[in-house]
Amino acid sequence: MFKIGDKIVYPMHGAGVIEKLETKEILGEKREYFIIKMPIGDMKVMVPVSNVEEVGVREIITPDEIDDIMSILRGHKTKMPQNWNRRYRINMDRIKTGDIHEIASVVRNLTLLDNEKGLSTGERKMLSNAKQMLLSELVLVTGDTYEEIEALVDKEIMENEGIEEEGDESEE
Repeated sequence: MFKIGDKIVYPMHGAGVIEKLETKEILGEKREYFIIKMPIGDMKVMVPVSNVEEVGVREIITPDEIDDIMSILRGHKTKMPQNWNRRYRINMDRIKTGDIHEIASVVRNLTLLDNEKGLSTGERKMLSNAKQMLLSELVLVTGDTYEEIEALVDKEIMENEGIEEEGDESEE
């Protein structure tokens, strides 16, 4: 079980620190909530303590795992469907897992695609959200500023610009 001060990831929102535990009455039902302070955007999120496992809350990665993330960002772009709608659904499913490795690959693929030919409005918003999730976790792991981490992520992605992986990842 998580406790105050733990650094955690709340899927679809990003990483944050459990600031406090509060009992709130919502719709006539009293429940305990973790109040999570997000490092980006000064946002706070309430998560029912009883739902943390169900919604996929997890601990942040360790500093040792950062190299894996950077290697994903430098990796080859995954071959994706040309149809933006199908591509959007595949990427959304990857983001919903809350797995930083999946999120990093979505950020890499969409950033490279944006540089190549531009993104639809929906994909641009998805990239922004996925990047914020990725950066929020890396900020908490490293202790670096948002700006420093964003510059590092952008630099890593741009090192592989134009390279495309043969075949689809799902065929491996």
